[in-house]
Amino acid sequence: MSEHSLNTIAWNKLKKNKLAFFSLIFIMFCFFVSVFAVFLSPDRTPMANEMHIELSKLKPLTKIDFLHLNMPVEDESSLFSKWFIGKISDEKRIPLSSYTEFQDTVRYFSYQSTIEEVHIGKYQITEQIFWLGTDIYGRDMLSRMIHGTRISFSVGIIAVFISLIIGITLGLLAGYYRGFIDSVIMWFVNVIWSIPTLLMVIAISLALGKGFWQVFVAIGLTMWVEVARIVRGQVLYIRELEFVQAGKVLAYKPFRIIFIHILPNVLGPVIVISAANFASAILIESGLSFLGLGTQPPIASWGSMVKEHYFYIIMDKAYLAVIPGLAIMFLVLSFMLLGNGLRDAFDVRD
Repeated sequence: MSEHSLNTIAWNKLKKNKLAFFSLIFIMFCFFVSVFAVFLSPDRTPMANEMHIELSKLKPLTKIDFLHLNMPVEDESSLFSKWFIGKISDEKRIPLSSYTEFQDTVRYFSYQSTIEEVHIGKYQITEQIFWLGTDIYGRDMLSRMIHGTRISFSVGIIAVFISLIIGITLGLLAGYYRGFIDSVIMWFVNVIWSIPTLLMVIAISLALGKGFWQVFVAIGLTMWVEVARIVRGQVLYIRELEFVQAGKVLAYKPFRIIFIHILPNVLGPVIVISAANFASAILIESGLSFLGLGTQPPIASWGSMVKEHYFYIIMDKAYLAVIPGLAIMFLVLSFMLLGNGLRDAFDVRD
């Protein structure tokens, strides 16, 4: 049976698994949100970090009027940076509790202020709905949640990519050559395997320093062990098959046999473990951010959002911590269900 036929069968089996298929759709939706986070966010400033302390902890669906005043700002960032990170606002936004307009003049009371102020000249007044309310710093929760999706996908993609590069390479070498090379690689794998993952990530994070990329690299450097073990087990079986033996008889170089003939046949299990590792990476990053060792403010991370508001769980503002917590749960659950669906889809025994 051709590889194309196997892929078609696997895709059809995945579509029949409703939980896995809906999980895939949800993951694709979240990925779309992460890519276009700036355009989808009500707050389009860098990191969705526009603060209005007077609007702290507003309830969801709260409507606030804003007075917009022009405030020219020199922004030398590139077009790509503005699209992917956000644009520095060129206007000052003042939340209003009430206002009165007279031609080119507006008299207004700032939010929670008893002092009337007057503005003469060009201005604009708009109404903003805070769909998920605001956090303790008066930032739009919906915008922060959208930007947090980007962090979760970034850590998953980078960590899984690093783990695949290391794990597949070591697994292929150990499974194909066996002997001394296999013993050395598996000894190293067992040493890493014996160290708790979270402690390993914390140690690497402290060694590399706190930061955006350091966390992603630290997580990736601890997730390759499962990949290496699975790839090695698959290679030990595949290397004894006829087509590999035929390659040796034809004097193909080991590099060609390993990466052209063996590697494509181990990608099925690798894809399955990658889905599980993606979920683990999201959980680990959220845990590190909760402990203050992950991404640092003002970067929006679901884990840091839970940390900032967890003490409100016993108060009437529990949603401030529950919303990012549910986002973590649903995204991780989706990857786990997708992984289970992929495992069943690539099972040729069915």
